Amino acid sequence: MSLLVVGSTAFDDIETPHGTHKDQLGGSSTHFAMSAAHFTKVRLVSVVGEDFPADSRAMLETHGIDLQGLEVKPGKTFRWSGRYSADMNSRETLDVQLNTFGEFDPKVPPAYQDSRHVFLANASPATQMSVLEQTANCDFAVADTMNLWIDIARSELDELMRRVDGIIVNDEEVMMLTGETNLIKAGRKLLTMGPKLVILKKGEHGCFLFSNFFQYAMPAYPTEDVVDPTGAGDSFAGGFMGFLSTCDSLSLWNMKRAIAYGTVAASYCVESFGVDGLKSATREDLERRYQELIQFVAV
Repeated sequence: MSLLVVGSTAFDDIETPHGTHKDQLGGSSTHFAMSAAHFTKVRLVSVVGEDFPADSRAMLETHGIDLQGLEVKPGKTFRWSGRYSADMNSRETLDVQLNTFGEFDPKVPPAYQDSRHVFLANASPATQMSVLEQTANCDFAVADTMNLWIDIARSELDELMRRVDGIIVNDEEVMMLTGETNLIKAGRKLLTMGPKLVILKKGEHGCFLFSNFFQYAMPAYPTEDVVDPTGAGDSFAGGFMGFLSTCDSLSLWNMKRAIAYGTVAASYCVESFGVDGLKSATREDLERRYQELIQFVAV
């Protein structure tokens, strides 16, 4: 089945207790696509500047990512710089240069408009809505968001939630959206706002999945060496959506397995800087770690 992701492609300067790495290929759509490509072909819609290297493009294509929707515009590619705390649970943004991403107006190529699975990576709700309008016949659309849009574009975000099938949030975002401080109550309340599925990320503590028919919880894979958490959430989403796009139904069983594969993909992401962990991992690696995770949670 076809899988489309729309979001940012960037270069990151990252500082963690494990070192400082500059010019790391990143961005929400990149981490998602590199993760999802372990399961299926991925169609990517994003924008970069004229400085985007040919070898980065070739690497993405080598991993089965279709770049027909990657627009190259005059100027520079989006750049982000950040520093993580000693325990890696918080980070400080040092610099943001939106560059070509600042006026991102996604154009979904005609060849992509029949995509059955669509992931709307973090962007303004208006931008995400424009993608939905270009992929009106998709079967399963999931959106990511952040506290900025909850603060400055709440009405547009409320409309978006009524249009998508699922939404991915963290604990701070779900409390902002619902006014609830208990995460279980917050997850259930968010379902009443439109989405059929709510995935609540809790970082190193795993995630919750809420629907009107079932609830499910999954711990994080017990990774010994967390080197760089950047992109872990998008990598989780890539594993989740990538696996689901290969399934014949959105059953409870498939949802549970997709959550586990997303968790495993995120564990490979955090073990290296940028997308290096996802780039070096194989599908066999993910399968082995998936089986380990299943053994961890089995009673």
